[in-house]
Amino acid sequence: MSLWNKHQIFEKNSLILVIGVLIVISIGGLVEILPLYYLKSTIEKVEGMRPYSPLELAGRDIYVREGCYNCHSQMIRSLRDEVERYGHYSLAAESMYDKPFQWGSKRNGPDLARVGGKYSDAWHKDHLDNPRAMVPGSIMPAYPWLAKTALDYREIRSSMKVMALQGVPYTPEMIENAEKDLVAQASAESADVEAVLQRYPKAQARKFSGANGPVNEADALIAYLQMLGTLVDFKMYDGKANLR
Repeated sequence: MSLWNKHQIFEKNSLILVIGVLIVISIGGLVEILPLYYLKSTIEKVEGMRPYSPLELAGRDIYVREGCYNCHSQMIRSLRDEVERYGHYSLAAESMYDKPFQWGSKRNGPDLARVGGKYSDAWHKDHLDNPRAMVPGSIMPAYPWLAKTALDYREIRSSMKVMALQGVPYTPEMIENAEKDLVAQASAESADVEAVLQRYPKAQARKFSGANGPVNEADALIAYLQMLGTLVDFKMYDGKANLR
């Protein structure tokens, strides 16, 4: 019997064809899935990554609450035009503590994965108050109330505990000192700032919104934005991002 005639067995018998397809899919699935059970993690560890500080975590919650992910992505693809505009392409490890991740699905505004340090705190504050004053033609809505609204951080410990249950390595010490660390980072005048920096390396401590008084929502959101893309040292990237 020729090879062609053998092939006709599958063409003329649908049941045999289905069985053959299932066998092939099963083999392919096993080859793809089984190795994952022998890996501790599918995400390569990257030096510098750490969990969000309490203030940054609160800012991220505001970012999610206000739907910023609907117009801004945090995912730089490994395409030349993206890398030249936004910076080094995104690494999986950069999203390992995001629950849920903020990759986004549409860009009405620029990607924010590397926005940390690109603009001053004052620029972010003015941009939140009136986006068109900083970027003419922007369609972003204004958020002037953020700097006028005191940050409610009574549940920050609970938020960190939930994140810890999902695998974020918050220690009991981090959770216990959550409120104190949050206030210290947002003021930079407390003796507790050094402890914050030890628990959260590369954390930035200052009054981000520039407004007097208690910690406000703008402080938290700007602290989160100013952290994005600053934890990993991308020495292999020689270009400069341009987020205009």
